[in-house]
Amino acid sequence: MKFLKQAVAGVLAACTLAGGAQAADDEWPTRSITYVVPFTPGAITDNTSRMLAKILGKKLGQPVIVDNRPGAGGSIGVEWAARQPPNGYTMNYGTSGTQAANLALYSNIHYDPIKDFVPVHGLGSTPLILVTNPSRPFKTVSELIAYAKAHPGQINFGSAGAGTGTHLAAELFQSTAGIKMTHVPYKGSSPALTDLMTGHLDLMFDYPSDVMPFVQAGKLKALAVTSKERLTIVPDIPTIAELGLPEAEMTTWGAVFLPANTPPAIAKRLGDAVAQAIVDPEMLKITEPFGIIPLTGLRDEKLGEFVKAEMVRWRELIQQSGAKTN
Repeated sequence: MKFLKQAVAGVLAACTLAGGAQAADDEWPTRSITYVVPFTPGAITDNTSRMLAKILGKKLGQPVIVDNRPGAGGSIGVEWAARQPPNGYTMNYGTSGTQAANLALYSNIHYDPIKDFVPVHGLGSTPLILVTNPSRPFKTVSELIAYAKAHPGQINFGSAGAGTGTHLAAELFQSTAGIKMTHVPYKGSSPALTDLMTGHLDLMFDYPSDVMPFVQAGKLKALAVTSKERLTIVPDIPTIAELGLPEAEMTTWGAVFLPANTPPAIAKRLGDAVAQAIVDPEMLKITEPFGIIPLTGLRDEKLGEFVKAEMVRWRELIQQSGAKTN
């Protein structure tokens, strides 16, 4: 009889704990949330993240505080976020770099993008634009490919650094087109674009926000955009697929993740809030001018499968290119 009473008490205690945990999940959030952005303040990713945090704070009823933790292509901040308690009060900004490419670029990554995180919701994807110096003899992508085949290795392209999206987009392009160009890495886009405009480089793949002011000023010529569809901000620039190279399509992307084992109820509520935030007019006012495309519908298991596919794709591309970190 004593044993039975103890057993019943144990069951009741377990039910009480479970009920308390469920109540806590349902009440989330009851305090401020830390949003880890693994890049330096002031850049586009930081500016858009701060707007997202502002909108999420309104929707969730608690402040969302951006915490910049840069280093190693974003890997330092992501690793820190992965080690935080799975209670919904630390959310992470993961990217195609931190959740995919960096695993092939860096030898000291101490987190698993799949095992250490709960995928919540995509944020946005950003294509790159192929730009050339206007004085070059090739004025279209087909002319560029023909020239490159006739002059193997003589066309040089710049990048913001080995292993960056600006580098890998060019590697994917030349692999798909069956041409060979020479890579000239820089420490950032600005010096590379300067050399492109002064004639020291032939071409470059870079983000709309970086190149479009120079394209509009006539200092650079835009040949193609790497997204599936034309960008509304530059509708006259054809996609790489339209020009016969669909395999060269490429975008960099961002998404929200939570530490592994975060309760599903919390992940769902956050995902619902992010889904609304990325199409909020206040958010679009910032993202659209930069060519950022909202990743509507990419959430939960679908986002997890997407990350797995991206890990494979970027690993193969990096191995093929021989890219190394600076």
